[in-house]
Amino acid sequence: MAIRRAIHFEKWCVVRAFAVLLLAAGFGAATGMHAWALPCAAVDVVVARGTQEPGYLGSVVGDPLYSTLRQALPVSSQSYRVNYPADLLDPLSVSRGTQDMTDHLLWQAARCPGQRFVLVGFSQGAVVTHGVLGTGVVTALGGIHSLPVELESQVAAVLLFGDPVHLLGWDVPERYAGRTGDYCTSGDPVCGGGLHPVTHVHYEWAMWPAAQFAACRV
Repeated sequence: MAIRRAIHFEKWCVVRAFAVLLLAAGFGAATGMHAWALPCAAVDVVVARGTQEPGYLGSVVGDPLYSTLRQALPVSSQSYRVNYPADLLDPLSVSRGTQDMTDHLLWQAARCPGQRFVLVGFSQGAVVTHGVLGTGVVTALGGIHSLPVELESQVAAVLLFGDPVHLLGWDVPERYAGRTGDYCTSGDPVCGGGLHPVTHVHYEWAMWPAAQFAACRV
């Protein structure tokens, strides 16, 4: 009888522990809680994907770029996908993107004080990144969340691809100019006013140049 009770007690402990883990995971997903238990990598690559871009970080830019960065960066890295609609039909899409990117940077700066950031934006994601950096034409839209001045020094590099703001004749604020790589495929109508829409999803050529640009500034 004692043995059966012991087995029953052990099973109950396992079930209860599993239930607690499920509840914790559900709470984290529901509240957007960051994975605080993860170690602090030297570099956090924060990616805002393009409009309706598939893939985790983005199949056109984010995913292949991070794969290249992992080879090029001389230090450890981790990645973060900006949580926002990436939808041109959502009037709050850019605003929500700037809020999530800024919130993430604030969280990481508090959790990992020595961490550097590489900010990446493709297409609509580039507009989000401009907003976080404080580019005037984007902040004028209203509802934009920008990075506090005390965290500016932690931004090691900014990588923009297919940037619509570039087409408008605007650049990142001067304080970020030397840390920013802006890549526009020839013929891309979104960033260069070209006549070939298909070129907007062809940025394979820019992966290594962008990764090396970031690696030199980390």
